[in-house]
Amino acid sequence: MRLRFTPAPALLAVVAAAAMSVACGGDTASSGTVRINGAGATFPYPLYSKWFSEYHAQRPEILINYQSIGSGGGVRQLLNQTVFFGASDYPMTDVQLAEAAVPILHLPTVVGAVVPIYNLPGVTADVQFTGPLLADIYLGRITRWNDPALTAINPGVALPDEAITVVHRSDGSGTTFVWVDYLAKVSPAWREQVGVATSVNWPVGLGGKGNEGVAGLVKLTTGAFGYVEPVYATQNQIPFGAVQNAAGRFVKASPASVTAVADGAAPTMPDDFRVSITNAPGDASYPIASFTWLLFHENPPDTMQAAAMVDFMRWALTDGQAFASDLGYSPLPASVVDRELAALGRIRTQ
Repeated sequence: MRLRFTPAPALLAVVAAAAMSVACGGDTASSGTVRINGAGATFPYPLYSKWFSEYHAQRPEILINYQSIGSGGGVRQLLNQTVFFGASDYPMTDVQLAEAAVPILHLPTVVGAVVPIYNLPGVTADVQFTGPLLADIYLGRITRWNDPALTAINPGVALPDEAITVVHRSDGSGTTFVWVDYLAKVSPAWREQVGVATSVNWPVGLGGKGNEGVAGLVKLTTGAFGYVEPVYATQNQIPFGAVQNAAGRFVKASPASVTAVADGAAPTMPDDFRVSITNAPGDASYPIASFTWLLFHENPPDTMQAAAMVDFMRWALTDGQAFASDLGYSPLPASVVDRELAALGRIRTQ
């Protein structure tokens, strides 16, 4: 059962302090509004924009501004303390955390997927892929759609004798990080030759900027193959395939199959929530999935803003999850939400 949101008592102090600041000519905001600035990942921006708007409608005294500048930019601005919170599609590294003036808390907000898309006119059945096969396509080892490795796992599908035009991101991105993190887990050759990063030296293929660039190239090129977040495949009416998971089942990305990934990973999730959930266990799990995180200082200098953001996070983790599926994301399972609600107590609010 999805938890329901109830306002935190600490929020009453925020409202009272904002009102007092205005009455005394303070700097909180001329309108009595607590203003909070954040920046970071582009992937969750549609959901975050919806969340901040909906929350502001319920709490007019709290206004959260978010700049969608990319995960790397969000991490840098948080480390420089030019924003109150950051957002990232991949966890900060130990080196980055060591640079922080105060401890940083990672809190997953929703689960996202990356899907293999293709342009094969006349092929109406879903094309299936294994992880090693995906890696071999991006390593340039499999170059045609009717390669025996592809036809063997797609019985009854008339794959054409067509060259595969590989498309990848030309810019650094969390989407790429999730994709190559998965490839590195299922392909020793990929791990050794290419590795894992937000931007890699691609062995083959054409580059497109952003998910929209990759989707555009695939849609315009017969035989093309690429990877995007599911909403870009849906919006552009591009088919995406099923991928064999760690249990050996071929699964397509859906809200249920992506949420199942997080649920399966919950028992072994570390206390700091910095975890890769690609190729996670579970019969129903889609294998190319990841959390996206909001990042907070555990001991922020402004406790008024901290109290407001803790209250927002309690709302986002409960009532706010209802907005995820309609916007192309998968809600967090209760097994993860329960742990995060407890972790919010690590943020100093007074």
